[in-house]
Amino acid sequence: MEIKLKLGYRDEWQVFCCPEESRIEDIYKHFKDEIPYSIFAANVNNEYKDLNHKLKDGDEVILLDIRTQAANYVYQYSLTLLLLRAVDEVWGRNSEIVIQNSLNKGLYIEVEKKHGLSDDDVANLDAKMRELVEKDLPIDLEIVSRNEAMRILSEEGMEEKKRILREDLELKFVRFYTLDGYRDFFYSLMVPSTGYLKFFELRKYRKGMLMRFPHQTMPDKIPEFKEENQLYKTFAEQKIWDSLLGIHYVSDLNEKIENSEYMDLMLLSEALHEKKISQIADDIKKQKKRIVLIAGPSSSGKTTFARRLCIQLRVNGLSPLYMGTDDYFVERADTPLDEYGEPDFESLRSLDIELFNSDMNGLLSGKEVDLPTFDFMTGTKIFGKRKISVGHDQPIVIEGIHALNDDLTPFIPQEQKYKIYISPLTQLNIDPHNRVPTTDERMLRRMVRDSQFRGHDAKSTIANWHKVRAAEDRNIFPYTDEANVLFNSYHVYEIAVLKKYAKPLLEKITPEDDEYAEARRLLKFLEFFREIDNDDVIVNNSIIREFIGGSIFVD
Repeated sequence: MEIKLKLGYRDEWQVFCCPEESRIEDIYKHFKDEIPYSIFAANVNNEYKDLNHKLKDGDEVILLDIRTQAANYVYQYSLTLLLLRAVDEVWGRNSEIVIQNSLNKGLYIEVEKKHGLSDDDVANLDAKMRELVEKDLPIDLEIVSRNEAMRILSEEGMEEKKRILREDLELKFVRFYTLDGYRDFFYSLMVPSTGYLKFFELRKYRKGMLMRFPHQTMPDKIPEFKEENQLYKTFAEQKIWDSLLGIHYVSDLNEKIENSEYMDLMLLSEALHEKKISQIADDIKKQKKRIVLIAGPSSSGKTTFARRLCIQLRVNGLSPLYMGTDDYFVERADTPLDEYGEPDFESLRSLDIELFNSDMNGLLSGKEVDLPTFDFMTGTKIFGKRKISVGHDQPIVIEGIHALNDDLTPFIPQEQKYKIYISPLTQLNIDPHNRVPTTDERMLRRMVRDSQFRGHDAKSTIANWHKVRAAEDRNIFPYTDEANVLFNSYHVYEIAVLKKYAKPLLEKITPEDDEYAEARRLLKFLEFFREIDNDDVIVNNSIIREFIGGSIFVD
């Protein structure tokens, strides 16, 4: 039979003849020497499939390595199954493992173990995982009925997974994966065998451990370990917040929605945000900082946060000046180009750094400064419209993707700067072993905002997401720990709100569209969440309003 094949997303199509009922893994093995990185899944006719999938004549197949988000998730969840099997053998069934959140190019994992967790415990677990990889044991998929799944989960004592299945009344069949006698439910695809999971690092970390693996930018290497104190502290704080809200897993949120208790949840979550913003404003005043720099990845809610921070600074008797860095773009003809030969407006070199620093220092010294306004139609700066001076104690609040990078403000004294990193950092899990990825949450936010305010459909949001992520990896994430404080803009209820807006957008993407596979993955993910139909109770200065509409800060 003949199939159309791409060895990677950006490769050209080729026709390949293979035996009837060939599996994707057979094709991968045939071309293995021509492929730079390991393959973990495939896109077949615009649907994600595991490597055991049998092909048919005329299928269109794209092999996926860890540089794609879909294959990245396959690797993460397969590695999680490997970890759980090793725990089961080394520590026994009484050791509870909870996959908490992403951290340090890996996953932070909490362990409830009878005698605590030691370095030797982690070393023994690591050795067992590597032994299982060396054996190249099969990972078997078992599709069972809903009732059979409930029976299996009861036998295994997996109560949280039972709650999820009990609530999803439309779910008829459940996918279980078995590795060397250990069986568990995952909503992700898996690799065919443990031999695919060669790259990982397990280390004891704080109260738990870190399971680290290759990043999408370095598919065959474990990234260098770099401490991320701010992220760790913020996730720990969010865990406390979730406890106050009475939400630990998606089932807890679904129960509050079903019982119409979500309105109180929304108000309490907003109050926690406001209290944190107030504390940040207090700290800025206490330290007498003049330059407040705010940065974060796409769809973090930077604009709303900056406006709310300005209000809290005013409560403290200050009169902040709010501005962005977009007015300091270089002339359009001088914009640097990216690797695709297109204007790279997210590069630091796209900003007039000398003028920006000169203007900021002028304001700090009490001078009147003629701030530019960038005309995006003509691609040039216009002067004479904003001649401004500020008082000797007036802070300047600046929002921009490079704000945490000292190369943006090399001529501004360090003692004047106060840096804030903002991002929605998801602490909510579907169950102890299936987490809610922050990346998916941000994409849903952006998708809804693109549709509501920018005239873009979900297809274009998905198509451009890899470029957005690549720019964030270059310009934002390396500077996270430079911040004085990290603000988590996430609301525990927000996916239930975003679902109402995102689901119809995703359903418009057809099987003929290249983005169909990713749309289907996101729709399956959204099935775990009950939908909040009435979002009127969300206050008009909420960060969520920046994406769904009704914000007093964003047009």
